Amino acid sequence: MPSINRRTLLAGAAVTGVAVVGARAALAQSTPVPTSLAGKSILITGCSSGFGRLMAEDYARKGAKVFATMRNLPRPEAAELRALAEADDLDLHIIEIDVTDDVQVTAGVAEAERIAGGAMDVLVNNAGIGISSPVEVQDMEATQLIFDTNVFGCHRMARAVLPGMRERGSGLIVPISSQLGRVIVPNAGHYSATKFALEAMSEQLAYELVPHGIDVAIIEPGGYPTEVWVNRNIYSAQLKERAEDIHTSGYPQVVARMGEEDGSTRSADPMDVPNAIAAIIALPPGTRPLRTPVHPGPKPQIPINEVTAKVQVGWLGESGYGPWIKAVHNV
Repeated sequence: MPSINRRTLLAGAAVTGVAVVGARAALAQSTPVPTSLAGKSILITGCSSGFGRLMAEDYARKGAKVFATMRNLPRPEAAELRALAEADDLDLHIIEIDVTDDVQVTAGVAEAERIAGGAMDVLVNNAGIGISSPVEVQDMEATQLIFDTNVFGCHRMARAVLPGMRERGSGLIVPISSQLGRVIVPNAGHYSATKFALEAMSEQLAYELVPHGIDVAIIEPGGYPTEVWVNRNIYSAQLKERAEDIHTSGYPQVVARMGEEDGSTRSADPMDVPNAIAAIIALPPGTRPLRTPVHPGPKPQIPINEVTAKVQVGWLGESGYGPWIKAVHNV
């Protein structure tokens, strides 16, 4: 196994899992947002709106070579972003990738690597959807779609970029999870189920990639006024239309509200997420926190993150997996 000595202890001292989680998260959140990302090749999924759209423009303006991917090209959002890149001379490339499509994922990543002349420095797995309703009302069409997008899509993208990253011996994968990837709100459909799965898959990946010099940094946003709620309304309304009475009859008040969410009252600045990721990109490899909660309001996942880190280190820290576990949690 290649050396793991690249990861050094924060503050030059060995500390327990809980303290390390706090130290690394504090380091990420106290790191100034970099003014330059020059020399970085960054591939971002789901760039038609929301966090992805903000990241694509911001990182390109900071000098990065950005690959902004989205599905269903041609579309107005892609044309607008392409025109912006041309007008402002940004190194920003639009590539069609539907993360549920194996062929598009493989071809899109290959095209990005061709343009970049090598492996990606950063993959931001941002594409995701929500479909709200009680779990019983979630039919298999909705269930398969949300898992295929939020979990399997991230898996496809990671598998596509990892051979190049491993060959080079460096890289960063940033899955966009949610605080609902650690806590649960009733009637949110399978959203938490997919984000819990994404959290688990990403943490496992973080351990397995230690020998290859590749970091995984999970972002856990709270609620922001992006178009995610607009798209969620579309999917939820479609589900309500085809749902069967045998399942909906148990939840009449909840079902009546499906497809009618109003997220316009949210006031947090969506740039919090691109800024947090930029700060993490700027950190030295091996010091990036495994999880970073992002929101100016309550962050109920923090104690869960702390206790799970402590449990992982306590359970496997002295096993054969110990070097990987300790490297990720910087113990």
